[in-house]
Amino acid sequence: MTAVILDLKSSEDPRDVVHQAVEALAAGKIIAIPTETVYGLAASALHPEAVQRLVELKGRSPDKPLAFAIKSADDALDYVPNMSCVARRIARRSWPGPITLVLDTDHPDSVIHRLDPSVREATIPQGTVGLRVPDHELTLQIMRLCAGPIVLTSANLSGDSPAVNGSEVQEKVGEYIDLILDDGPVKFGEASSVVRVEDNEINVLRTGLVDEETIEKLTHFIALVVCTGNTCRSPMGEGLLAQRIAERLGISMGALEEKGVTVMSAGIAAMPGAPAADQAIEAMRQAGIDISGHQSQPITGRLAKFADVILTMTNGHRQALISHWPMLETRTKTIRRDGGDVSDPIGRPLAVYRSTAEQIDQQLSEWVQTFDLSRFE
Repeated sequence: MTAVILDLKSSEDPRDVVHQAVEALAAGKIIAIPTETVYGLAASALHPEAVQRLVELKGRSPDKPLAFAIKSADDALDYVPNMSCVARRIARRSWPGPITLVLDTDHPDSVIHRLDPSVREATIPQGTVGLRVPDHELTLQIMRLCAGPIVLTSANLSGDSPAVNGSEVQEKVGEYIDLILDDGPVKFGEASSVVRVEDNEINVLRTGLVDEETIEKLTHFIALVVCTGNTCRSPMGEGLLAQRIAERLGISMGALEEKGVTVMSAGIAAMPGAPAADQAIEAMRQAGIDISGHQSQPITGRLAKFADVILTMTNGHRQALISHWPMLETRTKTIRRDGGDVSDPIGRPLAVYRSTAEQIDQQLSEWVQTFDLSRFE
């Protein structure tokens, strides 16, 4: 058998390549697909015979199970419905990307338990499952159109180096597989990092493209306070929230970052680099908090993706964020727990700023008790 090669660079319509790949997987074939790290070998988990072929091709020992390629961090909940807080953080912040998460999969609602026993033996022999969202648009398109889970492993025989371009795939495993999607050299040419997450503790099983220090930073808790211009309410909220979290953890505000906790603020219509309002600075000074070095910033997609909780000053702010980034709905709350608004004190006397700060602090004292900070206590 010789694999059919589809050259993506010369393809007139990439959608045709996607459909051919989906059809091949649906027919129980093994295909080679590009990712950002190395080329992978994929088979449909709905075809036990294809998965078994993949196991035999790789020649790997049972203690090195095959992983699943999934479409998004949200899809991981289908495999591990009880994902821990830390696992969700890493997934949300690193996917699509070069990290494979290894998670416990004993939950009865996991889709894995519906698969053929031989597929489960190839993927979860030790009660854990490897999940990854490759950062390659064509591969993601293929997964979005597939009817079931996709089993994924590197394109090489056991003990050999993974293929990093289509020619190497053909050389290493072309005689054993059915189809190669050749997109030329991959972006990085280094394997993904493999991270075991058990409850809220991590263990880096393989250091690949992402180093251990970066992986650790992905587990940090990030809180974001949002208003309009990021010069009055949210800078005060940032300072007050940092103070409340530090009190809960029994540390100084200056030690939060080292502990793994970051408190930030932003505005939905902020100009970058503006200082906090003089009255806000003074109100916070009187509360023992220094925000004199604050510089405003607009909220970005990266901030939205990384934040564990976003507290907005008004319901309008919350709706604006969710409208732009629907995935924020469960993580974005109004700072007033009753859903009401904290009015903007801009242009008002210092007494109004102090009153606003007191209102914000009263709400934050309750919010802080709801945060999952167990990993940092």
